Amino acid sequence: MSRHPSVKWAQTSDVLYLTVELPDAQDVKLKLEPEGKFYFSATAGAEKIPYEVDIDLFDKIDVNNSKASVGSRNICYLVKKAENKWWDRLLKQGGKSPVFLKVDWDKWVDEDEEQDNKPSDMDFGDIDFSKLGMGGGEGLDSDAAGNDDADESDTEEEFVAEASASKEQDTKDAVSSDAKDAPDTKA
Repeated sequence: MSRHPSVKWAQTSDVLYLTVELPDAQDVKLKLEPEGKFYFSATAGAEKIPYEVDIDLFDKIDVNNSKASVGSRNICYLVKKAENKWWDRLLKQGGKSPVFLKVDWDKWVDEDEEQDNKPSDMDFGDIDFSKLGMGGGEGLDSDAAGNDDADESDTEEEFVAEASASKEQDTKDAVSSDAKDAPDTKA
C-alpha cells in the first residue's frame, strides 16, 4: 500500500507550483494530462517505501510548458495553466482537501497582489534620472554613494577619546580643589 507524501501548492494567474516533500526520492514518475490529471509516484528510504499522489486539478493544464525539478529533499513542479486565470481551489472536487495537501505560503501570491507587482507600462520618455539628484548615478565611489561607516566610527572614537580626556581633567581638578579646601591636619 502506498503512502501520500506532503504536497505544498501555490498559484499565480498562469502557473501552479506543486512541491512534493520527499527526501531522497528514487524512481520518480510523473504523469500530467491536459485535462488536469496529476500523478506522482516514487520510493524513499532504505526500505524503498512507495509514495503516490493521484489528484484531479481544478482546470486544464499545458503539459508541454510544464517543468519538473528533482532535488535531494523535494520534487518541484511548475505546472502551466491552460488559461491565465485564478483557480478557486487546487482540486476539481469541492469539499475538504486531503490532509497531505498544504498551501505553500513561501510562494503564495494573492490575486490582487499579483496585479500590484507586475511592472508598469509607464513611459518615462527621455528623462535622465542621474541628473535629478536622486543618487544611484554611474561612476560613484563607495564614499560618495553614502558609505559613511568609516566616518561614523571615527567620530564615535573621537567622542569617546574626548570624553575620557575630559573625565581625567575633571578628576585632576577635583583632586586639586579637594586638597586646597581640606583642613590642614599637620599640627
